[in-house]
Amino acid sequence: MAVSLREYRAKIRSTQSTKKITRAMELIAASRIIKAQQHAAAAAPYARELTRAVSALATYSNVDHVLTTENPDAKRAAILVVASDRGLAGAYASSVLKETEQLAERLRAEGKEVTYFLAGRKAESYFNFRQREFEKSWTGFSDKPTYDDARAIGDELIARGAEHETAEEAIDPAQAVDELFVVYTRFKSMLVQEPTAIRLFPLEIVEGEEAPEDSEVLPLYEFEPSAAEVLEAVLPKYLYSRIYSCLLQAAASELAARQKAMKSATDNAQDLIEKYTRLANQARQAGITQEISEIVGGANALAEASQSD
Repeated sequence: MAVSLREYRAKIRSTQSTKKITRAMELIAASRIIKAQQHAAAAAPYARELTRAVSALATYSNVDHVLTTENPDAKRAAILVVASDRGLAGAYASSVLKETEQLAERLRAEGKEVTYFLAGRKAESYFNFRQREFEKSWTGFSDKPTYDDARAIGDELIARGAEHETAEEAIDPAQAVDELFVVYTRFKSMLVQEPTAIRLFPLEIVEGEEAPEDSEVLPLYEFEPSAAEVLEAVLPKYLYSRIYSCLLQAAASELAARQKAMKSATDNAQDLIEKYTRLANQARQAGITQEISEIVGGANALAEASQSD
């Protein structure tokens, strides 16, 4: 069935409206990426020095702490999933969730029970749709996280490590976890964002570009009043910093993915507009040709009728 010229024009107007929306979202994401990168860069020096301090503390002290000591009989692991609150970001959320499933499968293969903590409505929707249980979720800040958001998440996760002095309420031992992983998207460049899984505790000093150089000697500290008390005070701040860094990396990655997805949508809308414009011109030309044929046919009929008279 042939499409009329009016229908093509309606499709062109609709696609132009969509293009305006996707173009606006692309520009908004592009402007926010710069701020997200600046926030990540501003937090890097603090994270770097805190990493060095905790690394030295864990290396040169003999303190047996649940967050730094490997448990050979680990039975329960928790995964913090850092996804987005909104869609329209291409495969950003699905990539994180796919990495989460692969990590969970590996942990179960090791005989560990897996429990989940979620950051972002997309992760929450994914688990709710599949009727899968999770411990707790945090939403509303995926593209602009703050240190307070990281601290709220960190307090809950530190408390699940074991009995901990910073926990406001006692945690049921059945809810305690032996290992904690976080799955987020590492921002490498505007074109590359990589889903990544790291272990937060038992502590692993893995800071990528922020890690001390191999040739750098860790500082020697004197612990006052004791190494155990210093570790108890510093370690939560270190975990807050790690979680905050993951949230900032994920925010920049989300915005970059959204900009890329919206640019692709804008380009596709332009291609559709050009296609519909071409088809509309063909339909208009076909209509004009049909009208000319009808006029010519009518004139010929009149001429023949006149000759027969």
